[in-house]
Amino acid sequence: MSESASPTTLRSNALGVAGIVFLVLAAVAPLTGIVVVASLVIAFGNGGGAPASFFIVAVILLLFAVGYAQMSKQFANAGGFYAFVVKGLGRTGGLVAGLIATLGYNLFVVGTIGTSGFFMQIIIAELTGFDMHWYLWGLLSIAVCFVMARTGIDFSSKVLGVSLVLEVAILVVFDVSVLLQTGFDVAAFSPAAVFSGSLPIGLLLAATGFLGFEATALFSEEAKSPLKTIPRATYTAIIAIGVILGVSTWAVVSATGVAQAQQASLDHLEAGDLLFSLIAKYLGEPMSVIATILLLVSLFAAMLAFHNSATRYLYSLGRARVLPHALSRTRANGAPAVAGLVQALFAAIVAGCFALAGLDPMLVVVPAMLGIGTLSVIVLQTLAALSIVVWFRRQRDAHWWSTFIAPGLGFLGLLSIALLAIANFNVVAGTENPVILTLPWLLALAVVGGVAYGAYLKRRKPAVYDVLATDLEKFNVHTAAIRTETPSKERS
Repeated sequence: MSESASPTTLRSNALGVAGIVFLVLAAVAPLTGIVVVASLVIAFGNGGGAPASFFIVAVILLLFAVGYAQMSKQFANAGGFYAFVVKGLGRTGGLVAGLIATLGYNLFVVGTIGTSGFFMQIIIAELTGFDMHWYLWGLLSIAVCFVMARTGIDFSSKVLGVSLVLEVAILVVFDVSVLLQTGFDVAAFSPAAVFSGSLPIGLLLAATGFLGFEATALFSEEAKSPLKTIPRATYTAIIAIGVILGVSTWAVVSATGVAQAQQASLDHLEAGDLLFSLIAKYLGEPMSVIATILLLVSLFAAMLAFHNSATRYLYSLGRARVLPHALSRTRANGAPAVAGLVQALFAAIVAGCFALAGLDPMLVVVPAMLGIGTLSVIVLQTLAALSIVVWFRRQRDAHWWSTFIAPGLGFLGLLSIALLAIANFNVVAGTENPVILTLPWLLALAVVGGVAYGAYLKRRKPAVYDVLATDLEKFNVHTAAIRTETPSKERS
């Protein structure tokens, strides 16, 4: 049986650098990032100095990516950061990371049902007069995501590539229009602007705009020449995100005036229409309408990208038998079959419970689910950064810059952001709801549960405990190298 047809094997050689970058940038959802994240950075962070926050976070992540790229050259595995932590902090540490990742990504998809459903209800009703409950729109969206994901990862990357080009195009047109009509104000990078308001909160919120870049490693088993493709895709994704968000935010604060940017963002915060109002001013009302439609495309693309990522964590933990082994079953085209269905059903059911309770999507569903999802991914990134440093020190690697200094600085930066996120979870979640503010304790439960489950497996199911490491070795550097050299039709 060929590898691509194996019932527990992902499709190899399906994605190049561009395909993986499309998957990652779609999860970041640049247009949504400017509409939501940039507005928050300006309003609650460092105001007119917000562009610098995005560029600073990009530098931190690029330092982390130096070690990440070196680690990605060592092995290819669909476990993503869970696999990195197993290598660096051991099997129990990896189990904790896997549970945090599974929790974060799956709840994040629930949150995207809330955002997608809410904006679809509002925008479609305004444009057509047809009004349908937000949950029904969200349910329709996750159903379409599920079908697309089952079609194959290469199909998902093409769909996301189209949506990405469209939403980036509208931002580029807006940026150029501001540049030509008003000019970009360099005062946005003056010390007075960068350190105005709260730079730490600005960095924290800006970091949420990069969520999804870490998914590059999740697709390593499906990548062409993975030991080269994943590092290149990671650098490309971080740089692209930093440039798109940083430059477009610079255009926004230049259009409002650097000194007036924070107040302008606060004034438009409730309606969430700062960018749309500026597009209407600089490009005309018809382009503003097009931008609102592209916002729906952006939200759907993010849902599809995070659905793919959450599915691969379920698949990977199922293959390692940490979760039911049935989750590792794949279709003939290599798409995770059971994991994809479980993920979609989980997201739909949890969002449905919120809807049945009559809870507002933007006041409860989105803050709760995206808040804990965001915090989980930030903590996961921090664990992975630490694991990279630890693993290379154990190997006594002589390349100090790429395996210790740069990733070490990246770890310190990510650790600072993670601590800020925990201490300011109300800012991350965007709510003061006392029930929602208790959700970070889920991470503590994941840590305790992971340690306890690891001890149980080690004592009662040592074979499963061993698989936490041996599963990674099936896809180590030698296997990955062979896969890049051997055409799939020759493997059996």
